[in-house]
Amino acid sequence: MGNGSAYDVRKVLDERSFVFNQKGYDAVGQINLSVFFVLTYGLSFATLPATLSHVALFHGRTIWRQTKATFKDQFGGIHTRLMKKNYKVVPEWWFQVMLVGVIGLAIFSCEGFGKQLQLPYWGVLLAAGLAFLFTLPIGIIAAQTNQGPGLNVITELIIGYLYPGRPLANVAFKTYGYVSMSQAIMFLGDFKLGHYMKIPPRSMFLVQLVGTIVASSVYFGTSWWLLETVDGICDVTKVAEGSPWTCPGDDVFYNASIIWGVVGPLRMFGRLGLYSKMNYFFLAGLLAPLPVWILSALYPDKKWIKLINMPIIIGATGSMPPTRSVNYLMWGLVGIIFNFYVYRRYKGWWARHNYVLSAGLDAGVAFMAIVVYVALQGQNIEGMNWWGLELDDHCQLAKCPTAPGIKVNDVCPVFT
Repeated sequence: MGNGSAYDVRKVLDERSFVFNQKGYDAVGQINLSVFFVLTYGLSFATLPATLSHVALFHGRTIWRQTKATFKDQFGGIHTRLMKKNYKVVPEWWFQVMLVGVIGLAIFSCEGFGKQLQLPYWGVLLAAGLAFLFTLPIGIIAAQTNQGPGLNVITELIIGYLYPGRPLANVAFKTYGYVSMSQAIMFLGDFKLGHYMKIPPRSMFLVQLVGTIVASSVYFGTSWWLLETVDGICDVTKVAEGSPWTCPGDDVFYNASIIWGVVGPLRMFGRLGLYSKMNYFFLAGLLAPLPVWILSALYPDKKWIKLINMPIIIGATGSMPPTRSVNYLMWGLVGIIFNFYVYRRYKGWWARHNYVLSAGLDAGVAFMAIVVYVALQGQNIEGMNWWGLELDDHCQLAKCPTAPGIKVNDVCPVFT
């Protein structure tokens, strides 16, 4: 709210139909976002057109040549020839059957069960089309940088305009559009790794399929169990101080469903909203790679110019919130040590061990999560105070309203 208080969602959402309530919205008023939250959305607006522009300028000709070579069955390096010689390829109809089956199940989930998910069949098809359209350009960025912009904001924007006032339809459309594309890129990455390691393609396909079914089932069951057993989960006003069950990522997901699904982009970023100027970020993102491309053409001997990746630079804050500056500092520190210092001084060690080190760090985090849960959280030991749990950015004003005359607590100053 403009006075610093929390927005009362219950008044703008009909409890029976779970759709937007115009009378309640008129009574409560517009949603006010923090400056950083709005800026994050603006940068998200710029990231996707920057991705399309970057890929078209720097890789357009290569994509066209390889597409023609693929249809003529002329494209393939030494690894491809070895794989075709020694192993049976995965038939295309396997992928086609899985695609049709999964889309059919998605439509059944949305149209069945009393249409509780609110998303009609055409929304599922449109989400699948968006995932298909953006997998190639985003996959190219991910292959080069190991980072990839997401479709989360653009999917929220599209369905928010086409089907406003329905939060569940918004999050379902985002899931089918954004998550399916990101999973497709991970699927391709695993296939590429198996390609280099000479793993039979059919075995890779089956392992991926079975792993997806098992993982999604375990995830669903675990979520259900936590919701039924943890009192006040995800509600910071009900859980104990220091509790791990605050769900910052889910909180951002929920806030996005309110912004894009309930109130809608027209009342936030359109002609009826406070933040319509943020749409200029689309144009800025589209033009951002152009100077880099021009400079790389004018100075072809300067190889470092082509390494400037505007989609990655613009989309660097894509996970904020819920991540904070301390998270980025740690990521940057690890990256500088191993991909700059170690790479330059000990390139042999880097080439042999850095990939394994990355996997070890990921595995260590997962293992530590299990240890902490069993040893501490499972014994109701919460709120331990040590430096490893400190997420304070040492900027108390970050959570304070800056509008004049507003007081929310004893920490935030009152501006005049």
